[in-house]
Amino acid sequence: MNRYEAKQQRRRDRLEQRAARIETEGASTHARARAMADAIPFGQPILIGHHSEKRDRNYRAKIVGTFRKAFELNDQAKALQARASAVGSAGVSSDDPDALAKLQAKLEKLEGRQALMRDANAAIRSGDHDELGRLGFSPSEIAGLLTPDYLGRIGFPDYALKNNGAEIRRLRKRVAHLEAAAAAETKTVELPGGIRIVENVEANRLQIFFPGKPDDATRARLKAHSFRWAPSEGAWQRHLGNGARWAAYSALGIAHP
Repeated sequence: MNRYEAKQQRRRDRLEQRAARIETEGASTHARARAMADAIPFGQPILIGHHSEKRDRNYRAKIVGTFRKAFELNDQAKALQARASAVGSAGVSSDDPDALAKLQAKLEKLEGRQALMRDANAAIRSGDHDELGRLGFSPSEIAGLLTPDYLGRIGFPDYALKNNGAEIRRLRKRVAHLEAAAAAETKTVELPGGIRIVENVEANRLQIFFPGKPDDATRARLKAHSFRWAPSEGAWQRHLGNGARWAAYSALGIAHP
């Protein structure tokens, strides 16, 4: 597990721990609501006009509110658990130090798939069904490829090759971008007042360091330009990129060089 994957695991653990705490709180709240409801004899109506009417209505409303709170806590726990399960499932992040190798492996797999689909379609067009076996397709897969779809088409449909080709082109661009980033070096720009703008290639962040705490107006501009305070780095930062470079100077009220 590399540093990025360990960070993802810590985030997943935090979300799961929060979900567990809220789930426990929800169960406790639900049990309290049940106990409150059990205090009212089954079928006992509100005694209209009796001196206990107001107190009884308030008590019953409190029971309903407690049940509602329990259900809300249960929903929150489920949402947090879903977020925990989704951590790391959105594909390969550029923050991952192994991102380039992972994307190259994924790209190689997709390119192999594209070539296989083209070869299979060529064999089907030529009527050489034995070639499908030599390409590695099982008898059941060959039968599926030779079964016409609702439009009478056989083999791999055009949209499958087009979609796979589009994903290949997208990944090639990402690989090229990461290769260029890997060749880049961390750069630091010193500004008046002890402010530093750092293009941290390793962390994939553009960071702004101040000699002290920025004033309220500066912090507001930083947040408006998507910069967030990172205590572990002692810097205001956002993902590295051309937009971040422009945003840094804009947030500081300085013309971009």
